[in-house]
Amino acid sequence: MRSFLYLIVSMAALALPVTAFAQSPAAPSAPVASGGEPVEIVVLGDSLSAGYQLPAAEAFPVQLERALKEKGHNISVINAGVSGDTSSGGLARLDWSVPPTADAVILELGANDALRGIDPAATRANLDAIVARLTQRGVKVLVAGMLAPRNLGEDYARAFDPIFADIAAAHGALLYPFFLEGVAMKPELNLPDGMHPTGEGVSVIVRGVLPLAEELIGRVRQGS
Repeated sequence: MRSFLYLIVSMAALALPVTAFAQSPAAPSAPVASGGEPVEIVVLGDSLSAGYQLPAAEAFPVQLERALKEKGHNISVINAGVSGDTSSGGLARLDWSVPPTADAVILELGANDALRGIDPAATRANLDAIVARLTQRGVKVLVAGMLAPRNLGEDYARAFDPIFADIAAAHGALLYPFFLEGVAMKPELNLPDGMHPTGEGVSVIVRGVLPLAEELIGRVRQGS
């Protein structure tokens, strides 16, 4: 737990803002028609997206689905988050966590890899394999990034931090550079453990992710 808190502190102390790692902002996507079959999005993640110690209605997938429906999207968002999961765990359960009916995936894995000091090369290989397999299936992907704790050293951070942007670029996936943007280091938006977002904290994350989630839906509808 203290390691995770150090991770949050380290992120806030970075000299560069998180947005420095982002791709050039895309123009807002136009709302897509709500007709036809609903788009099915699976959130493949860990406790940060699963809704650790939150009522089911406050978990990230549920709040995201609600926000998208409020904007007129015919959408279903599935919670495939597993507390404590790593990139290797996500890869191992990929086929049964992401059903054949899935149109898109929001990939939120990697934080636990960093907390455990897992070799960034292994994390990169696992996440790359996940996105590659999803892309081969025709599933559209939004990669949610994370940053390494600085107590692991600058060499580790330099190897870990670019993983998410590199993989998104390599596979033509969308990128949300830092999943905890706007929530890290804000006690009022985190549970007493200092690790996991409250329901209000999740709402902040949803507002940040929402434009890219809409773009993800647009890609599904357009088949691009």
